[in-house]
Amino acid sequence: MSLTAPLVVHGRLRPGETALVFGDDRLKWADLDRAVTRLEALITSRVPAGQGVALSLPNSPALVLLVLAACRAGREAQVFDPGWPEATARRVTERLKPAWTVAGLDLDIPFAQVSDALGAPADPPPLAEPSPDLPFYVGFTSGSTGIPKGFRRSQASWIASIAGEAEVFGLDHTGTVLAPGALVHSLFLYAVVRGLHAGAKVVFGPRFSARAALAAIEREDVRVLYAVPTQLLMLIEAAERAGQGPIKRVTRVLSSGAKWPPSETARLKRLFPNAAFAEFYGASELSFVAYADESAPADSVGRPFPGVEVTIRDASGRRLPVGRTGRVYVRSALCFLEYATGEEPALRREGEALSVGDMGFFDAGGFLHLVGRADRMIISSGRNIHPEEIEAVLRRHPDIAEAAVLGVADAKRGTRLQAIIKPAGQPPTAAELMAFARAHLPASKVPRHVAVLAEWPHTASGKTDFAGVARAWQAGACAALA
Repeated sequence: MSLTAPLVVHGRLRPGETALVFGDDRLKWADLDRAVTRLEALITSRVPAGQGVALSLPNSPALVLLVLAACRAGREAQVFDPGWPEATARRVTERLKPAWTVAGLDLDIPFAQVSDALGAPADPPPLAEPSPDLPFYVGFTSGSTGIPKGFRRSQASWIASIAGEAEVFGLDHTGTVLAPGALVHSLFLYAVVRGLHAGAKVVFGPRFSARAALAAIEREDVRVLYAVPTQLLMLIEAAERAGQGPIKRVTRVLSSGAKWPPSETARLKRLFPNAAFAEFYGASELSFVAYADESAPADSVGRPFPGVEVTIRDASGRRLPVGRTGRVYVRSALCFLEYATGEEPALRREGEALSVGDMGFFDAGGFLHLVGRADRMIISSGRNIHPEEIEAVLRRHPDIAEAAVLGVADAKRGTRLQAIIKPAGQPPTAAELMAFARAHLPASKVPRHVAVLAEWPHTASGKTDFAGVARAWQAGACAALA
């Protein structure tokens, strides 16, 4: 069965019920099936088998319908970021060579008019179901080669992800799903497809807005919320500013993209008191790797996801015992097919197991702990230091909103630790911050040089852009903390 096959079933069982909501625009299940069928025929006529359609579109009805139609047609949807500079889009296009590019469509075209706007046939005959092993999606994250890193997935990989998530959390057609972020971020595109696959009503919007998301939760009776930690914190802050009381209708909050700060869990529970909270650890190449519910140790990323085998290995590929730190390797049906824009140096393979460079260990209880990235490790005074541990401590300071730790050339140590922070208001003094760090870190990991960066760079998925922080430091845009 293909990834979109359930849409036909839901269209027959609940034709008059709402399937998709985009702002004030709504689409019923029967109309969704018809629109996807029309666009499937259009894509099949424009894109030969084995090739792809590039979709350079903002969040919109057209983007979702075209992704679903490409999937049903057995073609590859290449989801470009419409915010890329023209030169970047041109370089990605040269690598992927899409047979058709859809760009510049009006954001305001409603669901009901997308097929006509693109010239889709009015009443096409049904086509054969595609194989779930075919590539159906290329998404993009930051790459190391100067252009976005394109990762290629089969339908089968997301089908396996959906099956594993259903085993852990369950989701049926009664649980309205909110996907509040940009669909160029695979988490939110997955949330849309996953909700529709289950027969749930799915709500999304043109861009993330905390106020709009809170309003949508109330208006659409949302039960399941997918978000990254930054968005959840913005929802909490917006609700607190507005004096909003507890939102009891939400039953699941699923977080991914970065580690959730445990110090904020009490505030999250006050806003969503009836919601089971869980966070996923994964990667674009690996999909879900581990999940942590409220019973997991706060400093872990949880236990392996259903159907996922996780091993810790040394530099020679040998498996390491409990408690030993090494590279995290993953073997599962959820993994991607290949890079679409050229191999990345951080990726390593041991048989069918893949590593994207994360370092970690298992504790005696079977929980996975991450300590950092192999490609971010800093060697200072002969010690291997993972900056993520230091950054996590600095972010716990109440006056710090963001933190990054860089390795800077130093005549004495070879490399010294340079902390860059974004204050959450009035910044602490350097002495106060050093005292705070010394209380939580060994002396070798306490950065003795701290600078402030007011305009903090983020990736498209909301994570810190460490390369951007490094560029700001090198350009002299950071001011030393007094």
